[in-house]
Amino acid sequence: MGTRYFGASVARVEDPRLLRGSGRFVDDIKLPGLLHAALVRSPHAHARITAVELEAARALPGVAGVFGYEDLAAWMQPMPAAGLPPPALEARLRPILRATPQLPLARERVRYVGEPVAIVVARNRAEAEDAAELVNIEYEPLPVIVDTETAVAPEAPRLFPDWPDNVAVRFTHAIGDADTAIRAADVVVHERFRVHRYTGVPLECRGLVCDPHSLDGRLTIWSATQFPHFVQAALAEALGWPAHRIRVVAPDVGGGFGVKASSYAEEMVVPLVALRLGQPVKWIEDRRENLLAATSSRAERCTVTVAADDDGRILGIGADHVDEVGAYPQAGSAAAMGAVIFTGPYRIPKLAFESRSAFTNTCSRAPYRGPWQFETYFREQAVDRLARQLELDPLELRRRNVLQREELPYTLPLGLPLLDVSPAETLEQAASIIEYDAFRAWQREQFEHGRLVGIGIGLYIEPQSMIGPYSTEPAHLRMQPDGTVDVYLGSGSHGQGLETTTAQLVSEFLGVAYDDVTVHQGDTSETPYAFGTGGSRSGPILGAAIQGAAQQLRGKVAQIAAHLLEAAPDDIDVIDGVASVRGTPTRSRTLAEIAHVAYLDLGNLPPGMEPGLEVLHRYKSDLPFVYSNACHVCTVDVDPHTGAITLLRYVVSEDCGVMINPSVVEGQIAGGAVQGIGGALLEDFVYDEQGNPLTSTFMDYLLPTATDVPEIEYGHVETPASTPGHYKGVGEGGAIGAPAAVANAVNDALALVGAHVAVAPFTPGRIVEALLAAASG
Repeated sequence: MGTRYFGASVARVEDPRLLRGSGRFVDDIKLPGLLHAALVRSPHAHARITAVELEAARALPGVAGVFGYEDLAAWMQPMPAAGLPPPALEARLRPILRATPQLPLARERVRYVGEPVAIVVARNRAEAEDAAELVNIEYEPLPVIVDTETAVAPEAPRLFPDWPDNVAVRFTHAIGDADTAIRAADVVVHERFRVHRYTGVPLECRGLVCDPHSLDGRLTIWSATQFPHFVQAALAEALGWPAHRIRVVAPDVGGGFGVKASSYAEEMVVPLVALRLGQPVKWIEDRRENLLAATSSRAERCTVTVAADDDGRILGIGADHVDEVGAYPQAGSAAAMGAVIFTGPYRIPKLAFESRSAFTNTCSRAPYRGPWQFETYFREQAVDRLARQLELDPLELRRRNVLQREELPYTLPLGLPLLDVSPAETLEQAASIIEYDAFRAWQREQFEHGRLVGIGIGLYIEPQSMIGPYSTEPAHLRMQPDGTVDVYLGSGSHGQGLETTTAQLVSEFLGVAYDDVTVHQGDTSETPYAFGTGGSRSGPILGAAIQGAAQQLRGKVAQIAAHLLEAAPDDIDVIDGVASVRGTPTRSRTLAEIAHVAYLDLGNLPPGMEPGLEVLHRYKSDLPFVYSNACHVCTVDVDPHTGAITLLRYVVSEDCGVMINPSVVEGQIAGGAVQGIGGALLEDFVYDEQGNPLTSTFMDYLLPTATDVPEIEYGHVETPASTPGHYKGVGEGGAIGAPAAVANAVNDALALVGAHVAVAPFTPGRIVEALLAAASG
């Protein structure tokens, strides 16, 4: 098999069209008679709907229709839940779990600012928005809850009156007797941390174009989604239609990050009004809507207790975790996964983990790039606090507790095996690249001159779930009569470079020329059913499916070539579109010649062989999880007068198994790391006490720019996964490791003067407050 492209940093095949502006996103879809929709959203965080008056809006010129709940009541089915724990994981944890299905349009009550109440359709977006302002909805305000402390209090008003409290998910889990270990330990650190609410902010907002009368007679929907088959299934259930009558197409998608993996009201109501009106309808989310009503994440508090002996050996760890999940949560698995991996890459024999998820009058909580990220963020800061208590360097403390390769497989909470990881190796590689010991010496020199600089580590493992519905993935390969290959994937790309890595895999394992591979994705009418793109599954499970399909198709190619060349199939090499007899390259046939036989010259097929060259392979994993791992290390400068934080260097040592394309891997690391840095230092979605969003524009919700992030330096360790091809996922790791590394670096600098900050984001104001508090004693 050729290795010309596999494992190389070849240029992405997607880039030319995207860089030329030739990509086709949802907003690029133009149809005859296209109408435009605008949503009327609740201005209240919690209120009863007492009246809905639509006539003034309906009378406005250019308006095609205005609809509230009652106008579409026959189709107003509760939205399907997404992001719940896989059944096998739920069975092990046995959580108390309350589902809160959202209606596509609110009925009787609204529970967050931005919840859709009505929809207006007009000739253009401007007319639709003008009409939306004429919709008169009367509300009776109700008590509002925007924080977990209020939500879980016994006397708190209920978001859902029929329930005894506001707890959406509750569970506990333990390994051994952590409480006894903590009481008997030489050293105990007890710290309360908080991570704030922030979100994925994809470059392309959400959007839909719905054509109720397409040429093939189906309802056709173009959607900026990560899960086209999920959207199809939800609509089929709501309409009572067979799935084949609904076609969902995810064209080019400008970023997802989990924000586009959830089930949204607009995905139901826009198709419904298109059907009612009998005309195509477009809805494109603006940025304010995206910040108000798309899902957000994080918003968690955790009290962590770490116990160790005098030598720095961690004996046990406890976590009391509380998060707020909004009014209609779609991330029930976040806390569950956090419990599974809370001990992370360390040798920690005892764990006590308790978690509660509280309803609040805020927008829905849903997965965002590493939704269980809190375990790394809280644990890694607690490890640094323990190191200072023991008067050990944080690197040295990690060296004493990090799992070594010879200890694998190591049993994680819930009895799951941790294998094929290299946390000790990535720790040492990252420390070497950043010149850790030299920095410590330089740090002391700088402190003598009044400068506060610090270094921080974020060490973690990154699970890719392969339990239950996440355990299988298809790949469909078809060789055309000219020898080119079409690949049909149920999963779709939203920035990961799947077209490129798929072509590399097919070139490697089928032997076709790299440029002769065309990838089709995101269209339910032509791609096999699949879970969708998320959870960093593309490497381990989609990669395995593509490899398996390519190998099966290559086997058939080899049989035809062997028959034509009078050789054994095992003696056939297929490289760059040519099949030849090993050792005799002049005895060969091109793939075009072989495909001609398979489709047209059937008399030359081997006896008994089925015509054609086409394979649908559905890979199923026997592993519950595959684990990547990494170490992030960064250095910062903290201005002692203004509290301003400047990142000096940023290093990542990543182990994602065998790399299909190193530049794609580094692109994924960089994108995630920048989002994590933004979350640590800048991004903060804030509600006031009445549930009003205060950060609904980019004037208030601050994103990192190129000036905020230094050049990221990379190191790679390749530990093969126990899957076909030995690939792992890498999509979420950067966002997991970065906040912990930045937090620890900032507090490492502040520790020089006895200051500490435990609440993110690490804004200049919080830094100055901590410095003043330390100075005053």
